[in-house]
Amino acid sequence: MSGTYQAPSASTAKPYIEPASIPDELPKVNEIGTTSGPLKSAAFFIGAYCKEYNEDFMLCKAEDRDPAHCLKEGRRVTRCATDLLTKMRENCFAQWDAHWQCLEKNNQEYYLCRKPERTLNQCMFERLGLVKTVPGSPEGQPQIHEKERPIYKAMQK
Repeated sequence: MSGTYQAPSASTAKPYIEPASIPDELPKVNEIGTTSGPLKSAAFFIGAYCKEYNEDFMLCKAEDRDPAHCLKEGRRVTRCATDLLTKMRENCFAQWDAHWQCLEKNNQEYYLCRKPERTLNQCMFERLGLVKTVPGSPEGQPQIHEKERPIYKAMQK
């Protein structure tokens, strides 16, 4: 039959070669290798901790939209985020795990996970000196995650 798949013979098979391979002069860096829950839980801390690297990367992207142009800057951002996630695992693992597990169970909604978020924020401040701040929040008002009586709750009455 002509429509049936036939595996290539050993003599004609060639190994796959990535057409856009990374140049050897760029430093190798492993991917973060985590799902959206842990990344979303750590997102504001990554933004604060890696701010300089993120800004360099965004400036580079504004210069040239070619993906190869900013590989070094992107690798710096990845290394910085990996460094922070390692520190979070070492110092605040239980709190971080509780928060991202809550996010996973609640459709990634922050407002449903404020209790574990508060314990994570406290741990991150006490052990790593990092404070969660939401960019663009109004000056002189409490951050959304610090409100005592939020409008949005897990159960509306």
